[in-house]
Amino acid sequence: MTDEQGQQTRTTQTTPNAGAAQRVIAGRYALMGELGRGGMGVVWRAEDTVIGRHVAVKELRLPEGAEDAGVFQERVLREVRTGGRLNDPAVVTVYDVVTDADTTYIVMELVEAPTLSDLVRRNGPLAPHQVAMVGDQVLSALRAAHQAGIVHRDVKPGNIMVTSTGRVKLTDFGIAQAVDDPRLTTSGMLVGSPAFMAPERVAGREAMPASDLWALGATLYFAVEGTVAFERSSTAATLHAIMNEVPYLTHAQGPLASAIMGLLISTPEARITAEQAGGLLSMAAGQHGQSTPSGGMPTSVYPGQQPPPPQTMVAGHVMSGPAPAGPGSKAKRNGLLIGGVLAAVALLAAGTFLGKWIFGPAVDDAMKPTMTYGASGADIPSFETSSNGCLNVPLEQGRSIVSNNWIECDGSHDSEYFESVVVFYNSRASSDTAKAAYPDPARLRVFAESACSMAFHSEKVPAQKRAGLSYQALIPYKDAWEARGDNANDLTRRVYCMLSDRGGGQLDGLNWTQVR
Repeated sequence: MTDEQGQQTRTTQTTPNAGAAQRVIAGRYALMGELGRGGMGVVWRAEDTVIGRHVAVKELRLPEGAEDAGVFQERVLREVRTGGRLNDPAVVTVYDVVTDADTTYIVMELVEAPTLSDLVRRNGPLAPHQVAMVGDQVLSALRAAHQAGIVHRDVKPGNIMVTSTGRVKLTDFGIAQAVDDPRLTTSGMLVGSPAFMAPERVAGREAMPASDLWALGATLYFAVEGTVAFERSSTAATLHAIMNEVPYLTHAQGPLASAIMGLLISTPEARITAEQAGGLLSMAAGQHGQSTPSGGMPTSVYPGQQPPPPQTMVAGHVMSGPAPAGPGSKAKRNGLLIGGVLAAVALLAAGTFLGKWIFGPAVDDAMKPTMTYGASGADIPSFETSSNGCLNVPLEQGRSIVSNNWIECDGSHDSEYFESVVVFYNSRASSDTAKAAYPDPARLRVFAESACSMAFHSEKVPAQKRAGLSYQALIPYKDAWEARGDNANDLTRRVYCMLSDRGGGQLDGLNWTQVR
């Protein structure tokens, strides 16, 4: 069995090895057989002869090209002992770290389970709610590590073990950090699996907690899609894809897709936090049973491959059914396709607004007051959309926006659309049960402001241009929310995010759409 980087991974089968069975490490750990091996070393099944329990012993290899074995052992001992203090059900417990005959061994809890990589390679993608449950447990382990000041640095499917009951264990804490030392290599190589390495690490920045979150997003993408999002034919091509490409989901929707795409935002400062990801994954894990495809959804964590229903990308996540158009949805609008990346997405499910579970108030000096749109009594009584993305009039109290106000963005304009977020969508549009009550306006406002803030402070708006820009959220007025409009089957409800000049002047078409 090979993992996502082509290395042999640990398995649940013990390989008989008569020679190994006679070896005793540090006078205590009797090696019984090889469990697996990878780039970091060999994993053995062993018996702790002092207390009579079976353990896993990882025999660490000095990194290829390393010059100083003493430095390697020093860092491994320090980092792994630090990781051994972690107390979380999803962390593989470290019992001991020993050195014997100039070789370092880590004695760990023996978890007899396949890796997530093994599961997906053998059985195909996991069901979305199962992916969410796996992600939630891994996230718990990462949060415990980050609170202790530990960055994992090598989160990937091959380091996540999943038992038949759905329990998850994240292993190899501290080891990748222990080897990532300039004194150990002659080439300054990056340590970690290239396809699961966050963009900031590829760019040469130090690993940080947000880097682990990005790797978790790439891991969950693999679990739900069955393919590695950024893996290409060579390491160079893989790193280029990480820095320049955006993957698309076809097997996930709703909160799970929002979590994955939010974790995969390129800029670490704009990436969703562990708390936000946890809220989305908890919602996704709880959706099991709400909509089961024909033939049923297996509940085991070892499912057969299930054919996904027809789905479409909407505002950075996948929704069943057609994707409705928004202003500026022409293909030539850079970054404004409905399938653009945005993590700040929550859903209305069973008439209950869930945005407050994820976001708190998001206000900064670039944000203008949120306005309502779409009906008599709203701040913007009428808000017609168009395929163009810029307005030739300012957004003002009492001013309606008609289709003729939308223009191309090449010339001067007063404001500019840069994102829309679907708040509610139900494919059973012809059914009365598809209706959703208007959410509490304060909660809707928090959701919209958080979504627009996240988009504004992401790579969608170039950092060098943000200082001269303001943004604001437009939310549907109650009457607009409840009205079916010309198309009685259209129950899509969305918020819009708009840019304007912070000084009150006009935009020149170069503020963000053409600066990349």
